[in-house]
Amino acid sequence: MFLFLLIAMVVVVAAVTLAVVGGGDSAALPESAPEQLVDPLPAGRPLARADVDAVRLPVGLRGYRMGDVDEVLLRLGAELAERDARIAELESALAGAQATQDGRRDLFTKPGEESGQ
Repeated sequence: MFLFLLIAMVVVVAAVTLAVVGGGDSAALPESAPEQLVDPLPAGRPLARADVDAVRLPVGLRGYRMGDVDEVLLRLGAELAERDARIAELESALAGAQATQDGRRDLFTKPGEESGQ
């Protein structure tokens, strides 16, 4: 009885292997092209919130494709760093403009004359 079960198991494993590998011209599991990341973020303009929300990363054998995820994260990091630098530049310019405006005299007062008297 044991020998019969062993032979039956080997026959079943061999049949499944042949079906999966494809014993002839017709393959049971056809080759499919792997999912690729297709231009997820616009290159010609800064990113918007809708662009980030629209990103759908392709799934690989063990989850997301690391290369695609790294590419998107690098792009987002570069955009955020650029925006932070621009914000700091604009805040600095605004602080400088406010400082010069506060230190400016009234144009209608004579030199040596204070505006409060």
